[in-house]
Amino acid sequence: MKLSRPENFQPVDLDQVDFMDHGLFSQGDPHAAWARMRAEDPVRWQNAGDELGFWSVTTYAEGELVLRDHTRFTSQRGTMLFLLGKDDPARGRQMAATDPPQHSRMREPVQKALTNKAVERYRPAIQTEIRRVLAPALSGGTFDFAEAMMMLPMAAAGTMMGVPRESWPRLTELTAMSIAPEDPEFTSGEAKRTLELAHRELFAFFHDIVKVRRNDLGDDLISTLLSIDLDGRRPETGAILSNCYSLILGANVTTPYVPTGAMIEFTTTPVFEDWRANVSTVHKTAIDETLRWASPANHFMRYALEDVELGGKLIKQGEAVVVWLGACNRDEKVFVDPYEFNIRRKPNRHMTFGVGSHYCVGHTVARLTMQILFDELIHNFEGFEITGPVEHLHSNFVAGIKHMPLRTEIKKDARHLYEQAVEGVQEPQPA
Repeated sequence: MKLSRPENFQPVDLDQVDFMDHGLFSQGDPHAAWARMRAEDPVRWQNAGDELGFWSVTTYAEGELVLRDHTRFTSQRGTMLFLLGKDDPARGRQMAATDPPQHSRMREPVQKALTNKAVERYRPAIQTEIRRVLAPALSGGTFDFAEAMMMLPMAAAGTMMGVPRESWPRLTELTAMSIAPEDPEFTSGEAKRTLELAHRELFAFFHDIVKVRRNDLGDDLISTLLSIDLDGRRPETGAILSNCYSLILGANVTTPYVPTGAMIEFTTTPVFEDWRANVSTVHKTAIDETLRWASPANHFMRYALEDVELGGKLIKQGEAVVVWLGACNRDEKVFVDPYEFNIRRKPNRHMTFGVGSHYCVGHTVARLTMQILFDELIHNFEGFEITGPVEHLHSNFVAGIKHMPLRTEIKKDARHLYEQAVEGVQEPQPA
């Protein structure tokens, strides 16, 4: 999805905007529509056929209320638009599709396993994997930066879940099919069939892993899920598989599309050199800004549990409400100059990871991954040039770039780090 600015906006007829249309996000400009909605109609109804419809929320205050208030807006009927009008089969079993207090009991042990201190021990292993991902730059020619970044989530999630490296490429492909089943590059004929195929293979993969792990628990994330205590009982296998799927999907939704969004700014503005020259003082705020800027998870959906007035509109019990995160993260009432990529932005209360009880449980892993990746780019690379067309993901759920031909050069004194990573020299393990 284009990260456009107001000077490039074209006139928008809101009656013609269809947020169910994946093409709007791959070829159109949702930011232009969201900007007009924030100004004129921040909580807007859209019909979706077959007596279906949903409310679109594009302002920060209203979006935060919907995502935070689980007593009036539930996650258990589905959190993504492709489930509109259907009940989520994972409700009550998967963290993302479960409301408190059950959600809190499921989340607590995973959250303990993903504290900053807990994930820090994976830094050497994740750094090695990130260097492998960036190693195509060794040739000095052009490589597809976006394709490389799609391998990034497995560098962290695969390591922390104890998933064999040889399975990472296929898992990356399957999660792409799950988040963008309409994309011609990932579809298997039609969206429904693509989703079914991806889900079936992912669940079968994790079923085999879980079967082995039950008899050999470790300190990985799958073992943590197996050890959850729900009022004196362990989660059933279906719940474990749903949460394995949720964790790997969450990683793949967020991580790849933040650096590609930043790379556009690196190659069109002086921000890269500014960041490099001031890395000791701006690194933390700069990474937060990349997260706000990209807003890779496009939306979260909730259903109203009762009649609620929101933004001057009456949301009736049972109606779907979709919060567009990229719109909320450009809200002029919250962010000064929201269309400026400001690596010194503070405060930066972006909702890229959501808000409230469903705040992304893996945010520490995502932040660590971004910290390591941008450390590598800032310290070990000379500069960047996009050499061809940038292609956007065909998805209304994930805002991201799927192809970005890039030319860059690794500094001479850093080349050995990437050569060692590719050769398998130094295989750091968690301490």
